[in-house]
Amino acid sequence: MSTALLLLPDFALILLGALIRRGMHLGDHFWSGLEKLVYFVLFPALLVNAIMRTRLDLAVAAPLLLTAMATLGAGMLLALAMRLLFKLPPMVFASIFQCGFRFNSYIGLAIAGMLYGSSGIATMGLVVGVTVPFVNLAAVFMLARHGEASLWREVARNPLIWATAAGLVLNLAGFVPPQPLAAFLGRLSDAAIALGLLAVGAALRWRGQPGVRVASFYLLLVKLLALPLIAVLVARAFGLQGIYFETVVLFAALPTASSAYILAMRMGGDGVSVAWLISASTLASMLTLPFWAGWLAG
Repeated sequence: MSTALLLLPDFALILLGALIRRGMHLGDHFWSGLEKLVYFVLFPALLVNAIMRTRLDLAVAAPLLLTAMATLGAGMLLALAMRLLFKLPPMVFASIFQCGFRFNSYIGLAIAGMLYGSSGIATMGLVVGVTVPFVNLAAVFMLARHGEASLWREVARNPLIWATAAGLVLNLAGFVPPQPLAAFLGRLSDAAIALGLLAVGAALRWRGQPGVRVASFYLLLVKLLALPLIAVLVARAFGLQGIYFETVVLFAALPTASSAYILAMRMGGDGVSVAWLISASTLASMLTLPFWAGWLAG
């Protein structure tokens, strides 16, 4: 089966989420509650379950994590270049800046699981857990002057960070969950993928600010094409191979995080432009992610 067909179920769930939101009229409160359930309960359970049960060698994984961090750093520098390339109001720039490097963890974990099973989820989960504080710090810092949110509070309250830490502790301690607990975490993990992707689809927005379109297209090129290519070059320089090499390239190719919109709105930024960028990068990734995955498989 081709790589594009392997990824089709995940993208179908995203599109289904968009159709359900527009066709069933469940209300914003329903989708807000679903996003909280996935973010605070289901995905943390998925991360703990995958990382706890998979054999990890942190010394071997160090080049993987360094590659991911270097790639994100390159994304931040390319996003900063917008100040020189485009004339944007300060808060517009601060809002869409994060779209050049933030990543959708839901899609990343779903695709890693589809392509590589539990080992893929554990590897992607490790990368996500280590890099989430880094990208949150950068995104919040750029918006902090114009908002009231605390930089460290935003990081400390992130459940993906705590779930990754818990999974690593249990893994290193050699903890083997009893069957009832393993089954419980397994059920939550199964629900996390489907409901997370439905929530991504429901969050898609089609309208953006006309004056920001050129800068937005620049960020799409950075996020979906430039960063995966940078990841390939850095990973090869570190000598990465196999699942680590493939996972970090797919990680770099992920569309922008849905939570970027929430952060922009909470801190008084340009939520409309961020929402359009999230939607555009998610839809465009339905073409670019199969391309990168197919290239890796070939």
